[in-house]
Amino acid sequence: MTGKEEKQMAMNPNNLFAFNRSLPKPFDTVSKKVNVSSVYGDGTGATLSTSVIKGINAICGCFLGKTEGAVGMSGQHCIAEYKSSAGPDIFQLVVYNKSNGLVQASVYDRNTDMMENYAVGPSARDGAALMMALYPILMEDKEFQEKFEIYYNQYIVGLKDFDVALQAMAIMCDNAYRRIKDPSNPKHVKVNVDVSGNIMLLSRTNLEAEVFKPQTVSAGEFTIFAKTGRAKKIAIKSVEPSDFVGKYAFGERTFSAEEEALIPKLPDWYIIPPEVVTICKHAKSTTGRVTQMRNFLLRGCAGSGKTMGVKAIAAGLRLPYVKYTCSAGTEIFDFIGQVFPITGKDTSEEDGVSGTERQSLSGKFDYAAMAEKLRLPALDDIEYAPDRAYRELTGTIKEDATAQECIAALLQKVFTESAKSRGQNDREDVKQGFIYTETDFLKALKNGYVVEIQEPTTILQPGVLVGLNSLLEQDGTILLPTGEQIRRHPDAVVVVTTNVTYEGCRDMNQSVIDRMSLVMDVGLPPPEVMAERAMSVTGADDEYQVIQMVNVVNDMAAYCRKNSITDGTVGMRSLIDWIESSKVTGDPYESALHTIISKATADEEEREALITTVLEPIFARKPAA
Repeated sequence: MTGKEEKQMAMNPNNLFAFNRSLPKPFDTVSKKVNVSSVYGDGTGATLSTSVIKGINAICGCFLGKTEGAVGMSGQHCIAEYKSSAGPDIFQLVVYNKSNGLVQASVYDRNTDMMENYAVGPSARDGAALMMALYPILMEDKEFQEKFEIYYNQYIVGLKDFDVALQAMAIMCDNAYRRIKDPSNPKHVKVNVDVSGNIMLLSRTNLEAEVFKPQTVSAGEFTIFAKTGRAKKIAIKSVEPSDFVGKYAFGERTFSAEEEALIPKLPDWYIIPPEVVTICKHAKSTTGRVTQMRNFLLRGCAGSGKTMGVKAIAAGLRLPYVKYTCSAGTEIFDFIGQVFPITGKDTSEEDGVSGTERQSLSGKFDYAAMAEKLRLPALDDIEYAPDRAYRELTGTIKEDATAQECIAALLQKVFTESAKSRGQNDREDVKQGFIYTETDFLKALKNGYVVEIQEPTTILQPGVLVGLNSLLEQDGTILLPTGEQIRRHPDAVVVVTTNVTYEGCRDMNQSVIDRMSLVMDVGLPPPEVMAERAMSVTGADDEYQVIQMVNVVNDMAAYCRKNSITDGTVGMRSLIDWIESSKVTGDPYESALHTIISKATADEEEREALITTVLEPIFARKPAA
């Protein structure tokens, strides 16, 4: 080994890893030492590195189109354009030869076309640009790749779970440090930067001759080494469909052809959210216990994928899926069964429906009216004072009466009184006085399906869901007026989905929330996921424009939250409408006015504010012809 090589191998790691520098936000709020270690560590913990953090963040920003710059390959050379904070046109250009570790770099002013020397060290550059250039090589290690994917998933949601992001970043810092420092490491990354931190100048000649013209783009869009298209970043899937669909089934079950058709098939573009995996894990892991986890609540804004998430849950559990959408006029009878009083006997048949059935459809029960007429107890009273409610319903004292018994007594009284009022109680040809049709909700509970209850907070009548609490219990039962006792199947899963920000929504009843095994808040999908879904649904192929549109939608949603604008909606559906309209008009700005802007609010001043503060900085109005 020559003296020069020995000097290069004696590289000071602090030059490259910038351990002496202050950490960038939000890592500046924690200790540099983190009690985790890479597989190559010595058990002393990891040290956060400014250069690694800034380099990784730059790559993530390039993937999302939020940051200028790019990283890719040109033959055996890793190349990077790192956007400097020193000015709007200042870039740090790095070329790394992966075969011998030699590095060339320059500080380039895109406006003046001037190039300066680049050095790393305590009094020089922090090395983030070099770390960015090393990204393709660092990603050849499985651990680094896995931790990058975890961190990237957190980056696109604003480091929502900072502890997860911190651990992933700390392990990447330790992984890079150990692999670069130790030549004996099986995944050693040779970096020939001498003790002084000086790096060979990347010449203007090589740049102008496009010697290092990008052949592959890992992230971002090259504009200096050569013009390239933006690299498509597929959203990282924390769980592959092959490792999810059917993997959380409670046991071997045989379904009919009709039931099999109800088991959802996940589309190829669907990214399985962590909330879905969490619910499936809890449902599967608690199977067979006294306290099986079978009731779940998903809260989120419009377009956040709640319903698709419930279908994914059904796919993961391999269970049929059905749903019921609530409205202001939803009654308790809409859940337990479509029950109609018989209005008269008519045995004639037309179109395969008996006259009796046809006439009965006009006589659907209105609980409020029946409760006033028969002086029935409120549904809330049934939940909180079942002994008193049972006495009011039956005239019998039963101190240990349950809500289930009260509901059964209530239904029987309603149907009996209805038959009496129609003079049908003594007719031999009328056995029940009503027709009962089983609902999908009851069918799901009885047969062990996944049932979604959508938007229950829109129900006007208080206590409707409280009346179902007996069925939300794991061993819940209900006695139907037909005499049949329905017992909840142990596999039945109830998922309540609601948007608490909708106009007209009410607070969820606390007793219902108490019966939910997990309550999870679902935000809009990460930007990359939104873009991929939207492109799949609409057939749009301009990924860069779609990502820009996603950024507008997310910024608009944030603006509405910050300014308490709640009379409209901003989300995935609005995004899809905007993309489709833009394909028709050819003008994203014009289409935005009638899709995302008009849907966000009816207030004219607020719409104007959204246009000027959110839309126009990204999509400007076209000049008049």
